Amino acid sequence: MRKKLFVTALIALVCILIYIFSFMGKFPEFVIKERTISILAIILVATCIAICTLIFQTITNNKILTPSIIGLDSLYLLVQSFLVFMLTATHVSVYDERVNFLTSVICMIAFGIVFYKILFKENRSIYHILLLGLIFGTFFSSLSSFFEVLIDPDEFLVVQGRMFASFNNVKIELLALSYILFIGIFIYMLSYFKFLDILALGKDISINLGLEYENLVKRFLIIIAVLISISTALVGPITFLGLLVTNLSYELFKTSKHSILLVACTLVSIIALVGGTYLVARVFAFNATLSVVINFIGGIYFIYLVLKGNRL
Repeated sequence: MRKKLFVTALIALVCILIYIFSFMGKFPEFVIKERTISILAIILVATCIAICTLIFQTITNNKILTPSIIGLDSLYLLVQSFLVFMLTATHVSVYDERVNFLTSVICMIAFGIVFYKILFKENRSIYHILLLGLIFGTFFSSLSSFFEVLIDPDEFLVVQGRMFASFNNVKIELLALSYILFIGIFIYMLSYFKFLDILALGKDISINLGLEYENLVKRFLIIIAVLISISTALVGPITFLGLLVTNLSYELFKTSKHSILLVACTLVSIIALVGGTYLVARVFAFNATLSVVINFIGGIYFIYLVLKGNRL
């Protein structure tokens, strides 16, 4: 298993080096600087999505679900559409990346916390949470489409630019703020990682083994909301990335130990994002977006998993 992790880490490192140092042109210093910022953003987003998707699949005991089902991606697009509709594209909350980032993160985290507190207060099952999350996601998506229709066509370009994930224009200030938030939530998560192997056994067994199941699930769902908020607000939504990298990790590593799977998923996610970004730049010459490539491949893989009946 360690050899597989080492090989995967080596492949990720090679992909990063190729991305940074290939085709540098006449201004290598500028290119290396910009690509290093992009790589740092890729590593952060890959880690957030890999960790939160793996945790989400563990607590739901289902390999074909992703955190996007609870509606946070749709909420992000709704926030962007609403800000442009109400305040126009020239307002500080829209054109100032830092204000927009904080606004999006606060709205998404607040929704996650209120949503989960209301649900868990009534002792609903995890399936009720998923169902209501799906309903909220559809509601947010419909509202977002409604505002987009009413927005001026020129201002709609601002919203459209945030519908698709991009690592090419990441601001260093936002990246630093994202890392601070991630480090804070990661330190908080450290004491709970050890419970994931037991939670994977199911609710009844977890309770019989002495875990406070509902309390742990509530904490993990809030952690998921924070991680998704950070990655989505930084670069935009990438719906199928988590589904793709977690299931590839299950197939490659054939283990149920989360200490291994968390690292493996993160490395596979980095490879997927770096490879996808390089593909968009060199093969498609920026005529396609990373979200389209990832979602196309991930969508096909999702259909394959559904047809295969690949469920826990």
